[in-house]
Amino acid sequence: MIYRTLADFVVLVHLSFILFTVFGGFLGLLSKRWFWIHLPSVLWAVLIEFTGWICPLTPLENLLSIKGEISVYETGFIENYIVPLIYPDLLSRELQIILGFFALVLNILIYWYVLHGKAKDID
Repeated sequence: MIYRTLADFVVLVHLSFILFTVFGGFLGLLSKRWFWIHLPSVLWAVLIEFTGWICPLTPLENLLSIKGEISVYETGFIENYIVPLIYPDLLSRELQIILGFFALVLNILIYWYVLHGKAKDID
């Protein structure tokens, strides 16, 4: 039971990281300080997508899922709805590169908007 709970927690952390990476640049509208936290996550995610590397959270999720295997045929909310968002069935190498470009371009546009005086400076 504990392994399954830990696996679910890691999946939620993974999803949160993905959402922060894609949309976290908007936090720069509140304060430019967010860029110091957000920029490394964008660079890491784009590097993962472009190189085809595996995120370190993925093997951890797999290990915890294997250890937490329950002989029940039903799946929970996380397995049903969140895992397919992180690992779509149709995820190909080409789609990974497209997703990497999407994250990169979206965040470049957000950063450009914020750095051209549209964001509040809460310094």
